Amino acid sequence: MKRLALAGLALTAATAGSAPVWAADLPQAPAPAYEAVPATQQTIDWTGIYVGGNLGWEFGNFDNRAGGTNLDTDANGVAGGLYGGYNFQVTPNIVVGAEADFTLSDLEDTKSVGGTTLTSKSDWNSNFRARVGYSFDRYLIYGAGGLALADLEVEGNGDSDSKTALGWTLGVGGEAAITNNVTAKLEYVYQDFGEEDFNLNGQGVSSDFSDQQVRVGLGYKF
Repeated sequence: MKRLALAGLALTAATAGSAPVWAADLPQAPAPAYEAVPATQQTIDWTGIYVGGNLGWEFGNFDNRAGGTNLDTDANGVAGGLYGGYNFQVTPNIVVGAEADFTLSDLEDTKSVGGTTLTSKSDWNSNFRARVGYSFDRYLIYGAGGLALADLEVEGNGDSDSKTALGWTLGVGGEAAITNNVTAKLEYVYQDFGEEDFNLNGQGVSSDFSDQQVRVGLGYKF
């Protein structure tokens, strides 16, 4: 019995010692390879000078008073012009800049109340705005605000008077880079010029003019 027990112990020790050798001889499965995920790359830099043209529809509101008579009127029509500015891409997503534009319009309407007739006109307007935007690579959404100028004219009582009105403007828009240099945008612009006083052959007339524009633009970034 002792001999059998010693033989069993010897066999167990031999088997345990040879197990690592057998495991080493077995074929080993290769470790899986993982490719590094490349970081998202910005395909356009919004920084730079740009110029372009826009075309849209304009809605003008003239709140007029003449000798205690309310002569409010509205006018709308096609408007188009030029714009230019500069963008600076602060981070991959934040874009700031400044823009100026000049738009030709043909706003004109006439109102008659109790024998008093008044014609209101505005032939052009302009904006000088700061812009702040958020970019999604080739797409940019932005808000803009600043100063506005407009031509404002009234006619009546056999006379006419005109002024360049100063006001403020706010707007929002979206822009897309068609190529690295060509961009297209859609925007809404609001302008408020407050009240201006006019004199028509000795009769005082006040006009409070505000304006809204919806327009598309095509630009080129240098």
